[in-house]
Amino acid sequence: MKKYFVLLVVCLASLKAIGQDAENVFLITLDGMRWQEVFGGAVDSMMSNKDMCEDSSSVFNLYHDIDPKVARRKLMPFFWDTIASKGFLLGNRSLANTVDVTNRFWFSYPGYGEILTGYSDPRISSNAKINNPDTTVLEWLHMKPEFKGKIAAFGSWDVFDYIINEERSGIPVNCGYEAASGKNLTTAEKMTNRMQQEVPKKWGSVRFDAFTHQFMMEYVKKHHPRVVYISYGETDDFAHGGEYDQYLHSARRSDDFIHELWNFIQSDPQYRGKTSLVITTDHGRGHSPMTEWKNHGTKTIDSNQIWIAGLGAGISAKGEVSRGKRSFQNQVAATVAHLLGYDFTVFNQEIGPALENIK
Repeated sequence: MKKYFVLLVVCLASLKAIGQDAENVFLITLDGMRWQEVFGGAVDSMMSNKDMCEDSSSVFNLYHDIDPKVARRKLMPFFWDTIASKGFLLGNRSLANTVDVTNRFWFSYPGYGEILTGYSDPRISSNAKINNPDTTVLEWLHMKPEFKGKIAAFGSWDVFDYIINEERSGIPVNCGYEAASGKNLTTAEKMTNRMQQEVPKKWGSVRFDAFTHQFMMEYVKKHHPRVVYISYGETDDFAHGGEYDQYLHSARRSDDFIHELWNFIQSDPQYRGKTSLVITTDHGRGHSPMTEWKNHGTKTIDSNQIWIAGLGAGISAKGEVSRGKRSFQNQVAATVAHLLGYDFTVFNQEIGPALENIK
């Protein structure tokens, strides 16, 4: 009888471990990253277009394969080696699995607003630097004693302190060309501050993602926040500039950044086995004709089409999902809260429900 009792206890403990809530969540976005490349890899006709790629042959060598499954792994190996085997990916329309935005604008601030608040507010109709009147899931969690002072955000675009409403929420946001600040800066933070000032700036409002990533990594190692939002921005800006080669390189770097973060999570006692990642994008891009890839918005067909991925504690290994229920951008915020064991939808009836069957 004792043997059966011990076996029962072990089984119940295993089931609890499989379904337990995460203690920490990292929400990550890749600005304007199309589902077409995420699920199908680099597009040959675009790589061979001299107006889109400065050195087509080298880009082909890096990312081309006749098999889309191989091509996508060349572009985003962490997504397809790790997330696909241990987590989930939604939004491959070639497999009849769809994810869409619900806002009617199909560009950045409305998209990020929908991701973070769980609903589309028609008042958010531009990318202007206006403090978000709506409460994000980050701010909602930050109101709870167990999360107070344990949430942070990092973004390449200089509008995130407004989107997250740093002034009202009290959440520290490092974005744009903002430097790391505070006491006891690490050597890496000091060096990143210096490099950010000395490296030529390509865009006025968006810094290179490497700076965003390094600031985030140093903060996480030093402060161990429980909830972190990270927005990599280069993919969208390179796309607007028609630089398909740089868009691909940026996507690959973003994949590498997420891989580095995941490796750190696995090495750290506070995060290992207790942390989940939720990854998505603010909007899609055009696709036909191929030059429409540079654009998005309501005048660009299908740029409402996005994707969502997840990995870690509280997330089942469902892999690349085919068919199934249609998902929406407004479900991301509630999903973040759900992974932590909270129901964000009680805050506002407009908030989309958490994604189903991810646990």
